[in-house]
Amino acid sequence: MTLPELEMVLEWAAAEGWNPGLSDAASFHAADPGGFLLGTLDGEPVASIFAVRYGSGFGFIGGYIVRPAFRGKGYGMQIWRAGMALLAGRNVALDGVPAQQANYARSGFRLAHRNVRYEGRGSTLPAPSRVLPLGAEDIDELLAYDRAFFPEDRVVFMRCWLQQLGSVMLGVREGGALLGYAVLRPCRNGFKVGPLCAESPDVADELLQALRGRVPEDEPIFLDVPEPNAAAVALAARHGMRACFETARMYTGADPALPLARQYGITTFELG
Repeated sequence: MTLPELEMVLEWAAAEGWNPGLSDAASFHAADPGGFLLGTLDGEPVASIFAVRYGSGFGFIGGYIVRPAFRGKGYGMQIWRAGMALLAGRNVALDGVPAQQANYARSGFRLAHRNVRYEGRGSTLPAPSRVLPLGAEDIDELLAYDRAFFPEDRVVFMRCWLQQLGSVMLGVREGGALLGYAVLRPCRNGFKVGPLCAESPDVADELLQALRGRVPEDEPIFLDVPEPNAAAVALAARHGMRACFETARMYTGADPALPLARQYGITTFELG
């Protein structure tokens, strides 16, 4: 896909209720410009898949869509095979809807854990005093901190992600050390938090409270939580958020054993 074609596919995703960010396309495309495949029929786009390569050994599948009028004709399987071929030889991950787990299992994927999307509302509560705004001068530090939370290097993607138009970056430091950070970005419907990584539940709570304060009270805010992190589930409940969607994190290879106890918000279901 070209970048305009990827923007078109994200409109398909919006129609499916996936609620992508307003400026996600440029960050996605930067991650792996050759990793976004478009299936056409007589020149008409009908199907998509993201098969993004990270480093030398990891890949992520997302954006797997067949337009409604063209479903049930085998086009989805054709583009699925093309995407998986692009990632041959890698440990491949995806965040799929639970109803498709059996289908993914037939393609060699194994369940690692559930992710749960929580929906809440903005707040007028003040930001905790330790929470600080972060900017371009902090990006190298954030990229180094983020490395622990992903199986392979994703610096190119995250450098763009952290500078999305309209996004907010907040962090907590103590004694000069970064104890956590979070990103808020505007979406078709409300705002999404991701990533949110922190060294303790208290830091995660401070960051989420501060981000909610950046969202109008009548607007929704979403947080995608890895369910094995019980403190993250409790965090969402404490902020009055309710579960509204879930995915299954699956891998074709070994579970990379990411530090989920410090991961309170996943960056994006589409790219990991």
